[in-house]
Amino acid sequence: MKFRLSFLGAAVFGWTALFGFAPAAQAQGDVYPSQPIRMVVGFPAGGPTDVSARLIADALSKSLGQPVVVDNKPGANATIAAEQVARAKPDGYTILMAAGNHSINAVLYKNLKFDSEKAFAFITPVSVAPTVLVVNPKFAARTYAEFLALMKTSPGKFSYASAGSGGTPHLSAEMFKLRTGTSIVHIPYRGAAPAVTDLLGGQVEMMFATLGSVLPQIRAGQLRPIAVAAPVRSALLPDVPTFAESGLKDFRLDSWYGIVAPAGTPRPVVDRLYAELQKAVATPAYRERLQQAGMEPVIGTTPVKFTEQVGNEIASFSELVRISKLSID
Repeated sequence: MKFRLSFLGAAVFGWTALFGFAPAAQAQGDVYPSQPIRMVVGFPAGGPTDVSARLIADALSKSLGQPVVVDNKPGANATIAAEQVARAKPDGYTILMAAGNHSINAVLYKNLKFDSEKAFAFITPVSVAPTVLVVNPKFAARTYAEFLALMKTSPGKFSYASAGSGGTPHLSAEMFKLRTGTSIVHIPYRGAAPAVTDLLGGQVEMMFATLGSVLPQIRAGQLRPIAVAAPVRSALLPDVPTFAESGLKDFRLDSWYGIVAPAGTPRPVVDRLYAELQKAVATPAYRERLQQAGMEPVIGTTPVKFTEQVGNEIASFSELVRISKLSID
C-alpha cells in the first residue's frame, strides 16, 4: 500500500510538472487569504489614491476575513511604491493601489527599474475622477470659448499649476496645449494642496485638476470650472460642459485608481480579489463615500480589459511625450 501511494504521488507530481500546473498555487488559491494583506499606496494620506485605497481596504477586510493594511510609500510620482510591489512575492499578500499616472510613468521616466506592464497583474480599476479645467474667479474667461481666445491671443502669458511633473493634471495640460496650439507655462508643485492654494491666491491662473482635489473649492465658489475632460458631464458637476460639448473633440484624460498585484500572482488569487472588489464597488455606501471625495466607482472592468486599458494608455502617452519632448530622469 505504501508503495502504491508513493507511486501515485510520483505520477501526479510528474503529470503536473509536465503540463505546467502548480499544486502549491492551487492550494494557496483555495485558502487565500490566510494572513493580513498589505496594500501599498504611492501617495501621502488624504489624497484621492489614498481615499480609494482606504475605502477598498475596509471593504476587503470584511469580505476576506483578514486585515488589509494600507501602507503609504510616497515619492517619485508613485514609482517607489510600484517598484516595491513589482519585486514582492507574487502570492496576493502585497498589492498596489495604482493610479492613472502608472501608465504615464512608463513613458515619462527613462530609468524605471521595472516594466510597467510585464511586472504586474492588473486586477481591476475601482474608482475614477475626471479632470476639470478650473480658473481663479478673477480670471477674465468664464466660458471655454473665452478661455481659448485668451490663450490664443496671449501665448506664454498665463501659467497653470500641477500637483507635480508627470501626473495626470500635468499631462492633461500638455495634451491641451498640443491639441490647441497654445502656449501656457507649467508651474509644478509638491502635491495638489499647495497648487490649489496658489491658484486660490492668484499666483497661477488655472489648473487641469483631478476633480476630487478642487470639488470643495468649486462648490464654495472659490474656483470657476470651465470644462470637464470626460466623455459625458460629471454627475458631481452637472452644469459644467465637457470639452467635447465646448468644441474640443476627443479630449479625455481622467484619473483611474485600481488594484494591481505582482506578475505571477496565481490565477485563483486574482479571481478572488476581482470578485470581492466587484462586490465592494457595487454598494451604494461605496458610491456615496467616493462621490464625497469627487470620484465615481468603476464596475465590471475585468483583469483582461484592465490590462488592455493600461497598454493602450501607455501607447497613447508615448506619442504625447515624444511630440512634447517631456521626460524625467
